[in-house]
Amino acid sequence: MGFQTRPDIGPLCGKVLVGDCLTEMRRIPASSVDLIFADPPYNLQLAGELTRPDQSLVDAVDDHWDKFASFADYDKFTRRWLGECRRVLKPNGALWVIGSYHNIYRVGAILQDLGFWILNDVIWRKTNPMPNFRGRRFTNAHETLLWAARGAESRYTFHYESMKVFNDDLQMRSDWLVPLCTGGERLKNETGSKLHPTQKPEALLARVLLASSNPGDVVLDPFFGTGTTGAVARQLGRNFIGIEREEAYAEAALARIAAVEPLAPEVLKTTTAKRAEPRIPFGSLIEHGLVKAGDTLYDPAQRVAARVRADGSIACRDASGSIHKIGAHVQGAEACNGWTFWHVRKGTALVPIDVLRQKLRAEMAPTP
Repeated sequence: MGFQTRPDIGPLCGKVLVGDCLTEMRRIPASSVDLIFADPPYNLQLAGELTRPDQSLVDAVDDHWDKFASFADYDKFTRRWLGECRRVLKPNGALWVIGSYHNIYRVGAILQDLGFWILNDVIWRKTNPMPNFRGRRFTNAHETLLWAARGAESRYTFHYESMKVFNDDLQMRSDWLVPLCTGGERLKNETGSKLHPTQKPEALLARVLLASSNPGDVVLDPFFGTGTTGAVARQLGRNFIGIEREEAYAEAALARIAAVEPLAPEVLKTTTAKRAEPRIPFGSLIEHGLVKAGDTLYDPAQRVAARVRADGSIACRDASGSIHKIGAHVQGAEACNGWTFWHVRKGTALVPIDVLRQKLRAEMAPTP
């Protein structure tokens, strides 16, 4: 299927392993997975059929894989699969697990017991939730995702700047408004009914993978279902391993993933945090001829001017110093970002010197 081969997990990349998640996870080498997304059974504890006011039957989750004899049995199962997840995660790996009020609190406690370090609980707010037909409770309009690092010292991946750009230059919050999986995205069986009762929307998985993984990373989904994690991973240039016990779901997932067209590598580049970029001092612009000694720098309104010196300092009428110090001085301010305050004339245009810094930074970047 065109996936990159990773020496640490060999032929498992890009495969859907059909079988019990505990058995199949033992095939995965320790410390070989970058990220896990888990959508385990919720143990909904449904009793009897659920009908709408017109007496039509609600297609609720009543499959055998969601049923456990007791909370103790569910906790035992949860502890075992989460233990395997921690084994296969790299030291700096992380895990996302999604659930509802039926199970997420039990999952969260076990996560902490096993040594995971919870980073956030994210609320997935559904734009189109199923109504509460009996009228005895609030409409259940959200699910909860727990994002946890393998341990307290893990240096987990988080693309803060990318998520901020995604959110119109505002910090991404922990409440995500995403529609349920409907329409053409929802997989159907031969009778036209939904193939899987809890298929997650691709938009939700895309946000998870963009935020907390890199192209080429290995993403494991131990409850693969109809392959949403795999489809999104393929599109975003990530490797995946899926585990699914129901053969019909696994077959549908493989067909779905095979039809996905991966995005080009240049499209997958992420917005880099300023602090992660290599430092370029103002003097380097002089060394590379982007700014010359003797050039004049201006504020955006061209009310203030300063002359560039050979040593990288700038001088105005009554003071000299760094671009930041003199920028603050001429404004009567305590501090100034000289990179965005000062401009240099290039032809007929005034160009922020930060544009020149970014140009030099790109030229100095190592060739992949």
